[in-house]
Amino acid sequence: MEKDTLTGLDFSPEINLARYLQSIRKYPILTQEEEYNLSLKYKQTRNKEIAYLLITSHLRLVVKVVSKYRGYGLPVSEMISEGNIGLLYAIEKFDPDKGFRFSTYALWWIKASVQKYILNSWSLVKLGTTAAQKKLFFNLRKIKNKLNLTDDRELSEPVLLNIADSLSVSVQEVKDMNNRLQSHDGSLNALVGHDEDSGAELLDFISDKRPNQEESLSYQETMSYRRKLFKRAILVLNPREKDILFKRRLQEENATLDDLSKLYHISKERVRQIELNSIRKIAKAIEVMQ
Repeated sequence: MEKDTLTGLDFSPEINLARYLQSIRKYPILTQEEEYNLSLKYKQTRNKEIAYLLITSHLRLVVKVVSKYRGYGLPVSEMISEGNIGLLYAIEKFDPDKGFRFSTYALWWIKASVQKYILNSWSLVKLGTTAAQKKLFFNLRKIKNKLNLTDDRELSEPVLLNIADSLSVSVQEVKDMNNRLQSHDGSLNALVGHDEDSGAELLDFISDKRPNQEESLSYQETMSYRRKLFKRAILVLNPREKDILFKRRLQEENATLDDLSKLYHISKERVRQIELNSIRKIAKAIEVMQ
């Protein structure tokens, strides 16, 4: 990846990771007021210097997000690169007048970019791409850590059944995914980069993952706002559109086009058209409400 035109920083995987992590520590963390004022000015002017201040102050947030995915055995530097791309998208699309902090908004873009990179790197398409399988991919390691299952030999049949049930997948899917995820978790005390004299450890760059009161409140407000928008927007759909959209997109096991074509006695292509038109209607309704 080339040097980013907004920040002037080199986000390429080739960069020395330890040096990069050390360099981003110099950027100050913005207060909520500073964040709002800068976001508002950028929205009005699209000034690159303002974007630089906003982005560089949140580079450590990208590292924090990436640290949660270090167990997948992928290069940390590349995941940081992808997370930074999500951060750039966030700055372009953020609207400070909505009342939410930029850091809260950016978090979703960063996660989406990192997860997309991980899924592509692991070729999840070979296992399938249903919501349940994606949920299994990103939650199996978390569940094992919660149950203190550090040794794969501890995955007894009862444990496998429990995990499969909690994630709504089959026992075989859990076994298959576990085999794919078998890799040594990096130590938090491991040196970052290849310079043993730098003394830089991954732990030095990871902040407390627990959300503070401000983050928790901001998250709750964001989700509440989104739910209200969706509940109002979905009223533009007729009963058949609502049912098709729910069964195709909003339930754990999505219905197939063939299932719904038989249910409503219409072609599979017509079902697909109704599904897409319903999404467009809701998007347009939300845009008007905002």
